Amino acid sequence: MSTPTNDSVVRAIEVVQRIRTEVKRAIVGQHDAIDQVLIALLAAGHVLIEGVPGLGKTLLVQALAKTFAGQSTRIQFTPDLMPSDVTGHAMYDMKTEEFRIRKGPIFTNLLLADEINRAPAKTQAALLEVMQEQQVTIEGKPFSVGKPFMTLATQNPVEQEGTYPLPEAQLDRFLLKIKIDYPTEFEEISLVRQVTSEKVGGSLDVSNVAAVMKPENILALQKVAASLTVDDKVYEYAVQIVQATRNWSGVSMGAGPRGGISLIRAARATAVLAERDFVTPDDVKDIALPTLRHRIRLAPELEIEGYDTDRVLSSILEKVEAPRL
Repeated sequence: MSTPTNDSVVRAIEVVQRIRTEVKRAIVGQHDAIDQVLIALLAAGHVLIEGVPGLGKTLLVQALAKTFAGQSTRIQFTPDLMPSDVTGHAMYDMKTEEFRIRKGPIFTNLLLADEINRAPAKTQAALLEVMQEQQVTIEGKPFSVGKPFMTLATQNPVEQEGTYPLPEAQLDRFLLKIKIDYPTEFEEISLVRQVTSEKVGGSLDVSNVAAVMKPENILALQKVAASLTVDDKVYEYAVQIVQATRNWSGVSMGAGPRGGISLIRAARATAVLAERDFVTPDDVKDIALPTLRHRIRLAPELEIEGYDTDRVLSSILEKVEAPRL
């Protein structure tokens, strides 16, 4: 491992490692998910988390928010949820006889949109503007959300009845799609012991997590990550992977240009977690599945044969030759 020479990168690496350590005080296992959420935070992106209920998604958001003294809110998406329930609305004040804006739960640092695919398209679309432009329009007037701002949306991969699939435009706004699986037996024993040890009820506990910075420090970390050196060959490698998804047999829709952009953004953050001040082809390869799995669509015949997007992307990564730096 190469030792970084840039002082700001060295400090960023130290802080990121401290954040990672603090989050792991509250979360048992799920190391890949924790790292990928940190990558998205460093890259100023949003994540779609796929996993069955009860795997610690809400706890992860609360623990991460506490590490930088940020605000976090949770919205349970349901079929009757209205866009104004997310963004806020104008209400008439009887005392002043004027309309005033009541801001919704979207005005936060970390927004957990739980089971996002249970809400209709109109409510899902309420997130589009804020995810792209960091602002919310209420009654024709734009309002900026706090910075940093990150959406962590969840969906259950099993229960599809009564759900509304996310449209392609919405999926493309997510930097990563993270899959959270069941813990190992050892991790589950540790989890059950931790949650039930001298605790009443099932409330989430982040008391062991310490704040190591302020929200504005996260913005500084994001600037450092965005400044990491990327060789021209790494840019070419990222684009070649994305273009291969468009021409691969059995892929009905490949990744668009935002796929390549997201690969480089995520690879820079991956390099920070790997304690380097430059991006390697391996950084691109390591983060390719979470970055691209929600940007491609398989042909029906391939799905019938039991293929999934991860299997196809793995085949593409084996076929596209990584450059040597």
